[in-house]
Amino acid sequence: MKKSVTKFGLIGAGIMGVLALIPIMFNSGEPDFKWGQVIGYASMIIALSTVFLGIKSYRDNHQAGIISFGKAFQVGILISLFACAIYVIVWMLYLTTDSGMEMMDKYMAYSIEQMETQGASASELQAHRDKMESFNEMYKNPLVRIGFTLLEILPVSLIITLISSLILKRGK
Repeated sequence: MKKSVTKFGLIGAGIMGVLALIPIMFNSGEPDFKWGQVIGYASMIIALSTVFLGIKSYRDNHQAGIISFGKAFQVGILISLFACAIYVIVWMLYLTTDSGMEMMDKYMAYSIEQMETQGASASELQAHRDKMESFNEMYKNPLVRIGFTLLEILPVSLIITLISSLILKRGK
């Protein structure tokens, strides 16, 4: 199991690392908040496809084509943890760059601009601004950033692992 988990975990992590950097490189460090979430979650799904491939490889090559849901889930979650770790590391490294350090301020400005476009009142804008400033201050703590970053990818990896395990489980 260790060989399959390591192999597919590293492949998934590599894909995650590359896909996380592409939008940053092509936008000259300027985040695209309009499409950022779509691109981010699509990247996660692409990278985490290695969970399915890893479970299938382990089942077919090491388990004689038989695997329980529990064992499949174990293999899948270990593979996805590699990708999750790389995702967090890449994000933390990005936030040490000048572009990354300015990202939260840019997101706050974008968010307020979106509210203004939608016709928010002055009091709503001020409440939102206060909320964003509070979050921005909290986000400066590396442990908080790690936690929020894990909350982005961990649910996706759990869902993909669960679905892959259900599809690939095969008894005697």
